[in-house]
Amino acid sequence: MTGSVIAIGAGIALICALGAGIGIGIATGKAVEAIARQPEMAGGIRTTLILGLAFMETLTIYGLLIALMLYSQL
Repeated sequence: MTGSVIAIGAGIALICALGAGIGIGIATGKAVEAIARQPEMAGGIRTTLILGLAFMETLTIYGLLIALMLYSQL
């Protein structure tokens, strides 16, 4: 029973990668739209986008780390 609960927890932890992938796609699309509408603001938009993407990727890596830690307990 404990092994199956750990496996389910690891699977749930990996769902954060799916959410981050969707978020990255939406954020990138919106940034491209913003740059197309106001090209003079491209530098600021790009900087904010890269900072946001870094935070999203960090959360994804944390989710993967938790999943691997749970999986190693099986």
